[in-house]
Order: sequence, then C-alpha cells, then structure tokens
Amino acid sequence: MAVDKRAARLGALALVSVILLGLVGTRLWFLQTVQRQSVADSVSRSKTRTQQLIPERGRIFDVWGRVLADNRRVLTVTVDRSVIRRTSQRLEMFTRLSGVVGVPVEVMEARWKSGKYSQYLPLPIAEDVPEDIVLQLESRSEDYPGVRGDEDYERVYPYAPLASHVIGYLGLILKNQAAEYDAKGYLNNETVGQFGIEKSMEDVLHGEWGEVVYEVDSANRVVREISRREPTPGKDVRLTIDLRVQQYVEQMLQTQLADIRLQTDPAAGKMSKNTKQKDPVTRVFDWKFTAEDLPPGQSFTIYDNPRSGQVEQFLPYSAPAGSAVVQNYETGQIVAMASYPTFDNRWFTVGLTGEKFKLLFPETEDPDKSILVNRAIQGQYNLGSTFKPIVAYAAMATGIVDADYTFTDTGSYVLNIDKDICDQGVRCEYFNAISSGTGRPSTYGEVNVTTALAVSSDAYFYRLGEKMFEATADRQLLANEVRRFGFGADTGIDLPYEFDGRVPSSELKAELLAKGVLSKDENPKMLVGDNVQLSIGQGLLAATPLQLSNAYSTIANGGFLYRPHIIAAIYRSGTPDDPTRAGYADLGQGVLLAEFSRPELVRQLDMPDSTREPIVSGLNRVITGPAVVDSNGTPHATTGQYLFENYDAMPLAGKTGTAQGAASKPWFDSSVFAAFSLDEAQPYTVVSYMEKSGYGSKASAPLVKCVFEVLGSQIVAADVQPSDPLDQTNLVPAPPNMIADTACTFNRFTDLIRD
Repeated sequence: MAVDKRAARLGALALVSVILLGLVGTRLWFLQTVQRQSVADSVSRSKTRTQQLIPERGRIFDVWGRVLADNRRVLTVTVDRSVIRRTSQRLEMFTRLSGVVGVPVEVMEARWKSGKYSQYLPLPIAEDVPEDIVLQLESRSEDYPGVRGDEDYERVYPYAPLASHVIGYLGLILKNQAAEYDAKGYLNNETVGQFGIEKSMEDVLHGEWGEVVYEVDSANRVVREISRREPTPGKDVRLTIDLRVQQYVEQMLQTQLADIRLQTDPAAGKMSKNTKQKDPVTRVFDWKFTAEDLPPGQSFTIYDNPRSGQVEQFLPYSAPAGSAVVQNYETGQIVAMASYPTFDNRWFTVGLTGEKFKLLFPETEDPDKSILVNRAIQGQYNLGSTFKPIVAYAAMATGIVDADYTFTDTGSYVLNIDKDICDQGVRCEYFNAISSGTGRPSTYGEVNVTTALAVSSDAYFYRLGEKMFEATADRQLLANEVRRFGFGADTGIDLPYEFDGRVPSSELKAELLAKGVLSKDENPKMLVGDNVQLSIGQGLLAATPLQLSNAYSTIANGGFLYRPHIIAAIYRSGTPDDPTRAGYADLGQGVLLAEFSRPELVRQLDMPDSTREPIVSGLNRVITGPAVVDSNGTPHATTGQYLFENYDAMPLAGKTGTAQGAASKPWFDSSVFAAFSLDEAQPYTVVSYMEKSGYGSKASAPLVKCVFEVLGSQIVAADVQPSDPLDQTNLVPAPPNMIADTACTFNRFTDLIRD
C-alpha cells in the first residue's frame, strides 16, 4: 500500500520555518535590547568624524626670562574640500588663487594628492600669508568660495643661532618615530622636537589636543560642525642657561679655534728607532716627518730653535671643532653649554628643500665636520692630564698612596715586568711630555701628588696606574673608582642623545675587538699598559666634556656627585611678556608648576680633607705657581702659571690637558682645560675641549680664563641682541660669531707654555 509522504514533508518545512523565524526573532530581540547602545553608537559614528586640533607649543626661556623659543601667529589660506572635489573645479580655483598667494598650481595640486593633510579639514595651500591678502580673499567670497584664512603658529628662535645645540629644533615625525608618536595620539603631519630641549621636553612643550566633531554625508563630505573643544597650549620651560654667558662662551670658542688655526707649534715626532741610549732622560727624539705624514691640506715650516739647538718642524693645527661647559658645582645647573661647529636652528622653520638641506648639513663620516652634534654631551674623547686629579683621588682613597708619597721623576717610567717580555716588543717604558727647551722628556725630580699635578708629571701617574693595577686580582681598582665620578655612564642631563662614555675593562676590550675597533693582535684582557694609559687619561678611556665638568664639580664641592640639569622650572602655559623689557617673559606673573633648584644627588664620595686638600692644592698651584725645582736645581713652571700671571677674577684650581691624537701624531692632539672656583660665593666649574688644537694651556686654558673673568665681572660681556633676519640665500649653517677683544688670552710667555 503506497504511503503519502507529502504531509511529512510539509511538517518538516513547517518545523524549519518555525526554527528560522525563532532565530530571526531572537536576533532582533538581541539587537534591540542587549546591543541597542552599541548599534546606536555605530550608526552615530558612521555619520560623524572627529578631527584633532594641534595645540600651540610652550615657550622656552633662559634663566632670566629671555624668550629663546617663541611662537609667531601666521595666517594660512585654506580651501574647503567640497568646493574643489571635482578636478575641473579644483584646477579653476587653484589657477585663480595662484597669482594672489604666490603658490604655483602644481604645488597646490601636489598638496591635494599628498595625503599629508586631513581629509576632514580644509586644504592649506599657502602659509604665512599677509593679513591684507587674507582679507581680500575672504571679502570676495563669490570669486573664492570656501576660501578663508586660518590662524596658525610658527616656531621662532629670536636669538638664533645662540644655544641652538641646547634649544634644538622641530621637524616632521620620521618614519622610525611613527609608531612611538602614533601611540601617543600625534597626527602624522605634526612637527615634534628632534633635538635639544625641544626633543627632551616634547611631552611638556606639546600641550593637549583639542577636537572638532563634524557630521558627514554618505560621500564623507562635511555637513556641519557638531562640537568643538579648543586645544590646551603646551607648558612653558625656563632653562638654567644664562644667555649672556652663553653668548660669550660661544664667541670665545669660535675665536680661539680660529686663532689656533693661524698658529704653529713644534711637531713632537715619534721617537727615533735608531737611538738606544740606556738613560731615557738623554734619549734623542727624531723630529722629522714628511708631507705624506700630514693630514690633507696641511703644510709645515722648518726653522732652527735657538733654545734646543735643533732643527724643528712646525705646522698649524686644524682646530676644527670644540665645546665648553659652565656649571654651578653646588647645584649641578648648567650656566652655558657651547658646541662648534654650530648651526642656526631657524633653518628648520623655513621649509628647507632636500637639496638645500644637503648643502647646509652634508652627510659626512668625518667627525670633524659633523654639525648636528652637541660635542659637550656627545663627544667621545680622551681627557689627557685633566684626568689626573681623578686618578690621584682614586689612589689615595683606596690607600694605595697617601699625600706624602713621593716618586723620583727622571723623565720616564719603566714597568715592573719581566725584561724578556719587553724584549719581545711589548712597550715597557713610558715618557713624560717633551720639554720645549731640551727637546727631551721633562724631568722633575722628587714629586708628591701636589707637585705632580702642578707640573703634570706623567711618570708619577704611570706609577700610580701600575700600583693600582697590581692591587686587586680583577685589575679593576682604578676603573671602579673612576666610575664613582660618573665616567662610563650618562650623567642624566635633560638633553637627548648623551654619550655614556667608556672606562677600560677586559669586557670592553673584547667587545671592541669583536667590532674590529682594536687591532687583531691586541690582547682581549686588561693589561698593565691599559691601566697606565688610563692613569693619564689616554688609551681606551672615552668621556664627554660634561662628564669631566661633573667630576671636577664633585671635587670642588667636597664629594657630592650631582646630576647636571638644564631645566630650572616649568610654568603653566601663557606666561605673559614683560611689558618693561622687550624679549623677556614676566616670570613673576607666570604660574609656577615645578621648580628644580635643589641639587639631585647621584652619589656621595668619601672625600676627607686629607684626600681632597692635596689635590686642590696641586690644582691651585697649576694656576698660581710657584715653579717646581728639580734635583738639578732647574725650575719648571707649572702648566698654567704664565697664562694666569695677571689674572685677578676669583681664586681657581685647574688642570691643563693635552689629549694624544690618532697614531700619536702631534697634529691630532686635542687641547683640554678644566677649572673650578675656590670662592664658595661664586661656585663655578668651567671646562673647554678643543679638538686637534694642541697643548691644553695654549688653546683651551685661555678660553676658561676669559670665561672666569666674565663670571667674576672683570670683563663685561656684551648684552644679547635679537638676531638679524635669516639670510636664506646663505650656504653656511651659521655665520661666524667671534670676539674682537681677546686681551684676556694673552701672556708674554706663550711660546713656553706646555702641558
């Protein structure tokens, strides 16, 4: 009997229909109840667009309120995108506007296509347009529909190029920075700090974004503005920099480098390999070198030296670069920080083309020519004899020697190692600097720590270096004490890109060997020769002028290592201008949010008088004399005695240094000088480092002397004047800025001064 299956099929279809209707009903219930708000929000979002508004940047002041970085109100001509969406309309509008605002049509079209500008805001086609032009365009709306002038701000540096390495500059967000700034909410067309304070204080100076909410149609075109929240300007920042002192230091640095390039000094050549006298004091030096030995473009002259009876070769120093630091050693505050070559940070506000940028700031592997480098915190230098006070402290603090320890300086030091090792070519003998009178290593006879510092006896410190090397199994006694002064680690100053420095160790040698920096036949372990070189600030040691300044400040204040800082205070945005002084902010009317006048202690070193006083006494004797008389009755002037003969600003303690250059060639030697005031009412440390400029007492010491005379009011530094307009046709990063009156650098024994 046949079975009718239609009823079963209809039943199944009915069941499926009921299930589907149930699912649809459940989904509708879910959307209308559980997800009602989120659906409503999604619909709302599809009808609106939110655009961030960039805030006005905070200002930067010097310690007295001079405005170092400001904002200038500029008018930008913009066009509503709805008016120029069609190609024909856009071409017609751009053609009409081009002659009025002075921007080519193709430039406007490139902006339209670039994707750089927000799609929800009017397109900017010309910046810094005169107000009368903007009024003309806005008053003729029938000819220029959708065209208006929007207010914007341009960064201004009123005293540029002064302190450009400190203040820094702004630039568009780079590709390698995009992720970082995107996470912070930045727009891709914002300018941000790329150097100096502008970078390190970006979060403070930037301010808070505002926002405007637009209603848009289905074609994503703006219909109306729904709401607007104005941005909050960035906070104002006051620096510890005194721009008057800063200007003088920069001018003196440039003046001294230029002067050194015109001078000559005897080129102390390598020791003759043919001389084999046993007595190192009478060892004769070979002064001869050829033009092939010199750097490109260098030349030399030859003449008879009547004092030494030798024929000497003289050559000018290249003196390409340098830096200087002025610090308050009681607070760590930086009063001035100069670096050369310098630049005018206004170049970064004028829309440089790539071609012009390469002309001004060419790519170079030659560190002498690097411009966008703050050498005060990024220089990687040997310190020469300016490092000796640190070594003297280390030796006395660890009990290796005391202040009464004496050593007979005969002009050289022979290591206490097996003679067979020396015969295999290992260097075992180290010499003092050459005496200008004899052409041989200087000899000083019996010296203790004070006299060794005064005359800069290398042999004395070679001895300390070897004794400290032998004192511990890990050979790190001297290195560990050096690190306590902050060497080998960044100081923590409020500036970006600071160099950590290097202190020699076996680990460091192995690392440098792996990188190919050291010769392949170099022993990867720390050897006694490495420690001996460290004891006079040479070898693998690398430090910045700021680290040297901080170390001297620690000696000056009795053992307190402070974090150097360059930020004095932070104010709420809108600090008013001073109505009585053009170019100044009225700090008294500003709202102070944070102040950083109290020193920030990093470490306190145990520095009793028994350790500190012999060092300070030796450093003071460098400045004042008297001369040291050796065992033969020969007087040796201290290394700064002649230069400071007529100095009378404030009592000082200081040290000369000549940092040996590459391949031990004298024309690569760098000039260093560091000093601090002994007057607690004027607690200043000043350091100068001049690359490839020769003796410390000839180049850097005169600068430091003159700066102390300014700090002590013996010299009245010129007041700071606003800059002339930037000459955009120029092809130099910054024009020369030198001092005409350099009488403070003079001394009548200039040819006798040596480190």
